[in-house]
Amino acid sequence: MKTQQDIAVFLLRIALAFGFLSAVASRLNLWGARSSGWKKFVDYTAETNSFLPQSWASVIAVLSTAAELSVGILLLAGYQIKGTARCASALTLFFAVAMSISFGIKEPLDYSVFAFSAGAFLLSTFPRYPWSVDQFLHQ
Repeated sequence: MKTQQDIAVFLLRIALAFGFLSAVASRLNLWGARSSGWKKFVDYTAETNSFLPQSWASVIAVLSTAAELSVGILLLAGYQIKGTARCASALTLFFAVAMSISFGIKEPLDYSVFAFSAGAFLLSTFPRYPWSVDQFLHQ
């Protein structure tokens, strides 16, 4: 049983990391023709946060991208997983709530943003993190 849980924790951590890193890569046009690009992301940020002044969109886009890049790298490396996973959960929950306010509840449900947030929160609750920098540092 412990081995299956270790594998599940590892896979959850890696899936969350790549989810964040893929989104950042798309904004930076690293996915080529399949990328969203920075301008489309800033426009989407303004739409998603329609309840805030539109002039804040660029700042929110930069801050959220920096946060997602940091979270993705830290989760991939397996460093400070418990705290990083909590940040990931909060970040995606804020995103889901903003989507719900601006577009209705269907949008964040269709894109599994609440599930992503819950998965990150679940990751923060485990007592140990196999195959990570954290495991190496705590031995």
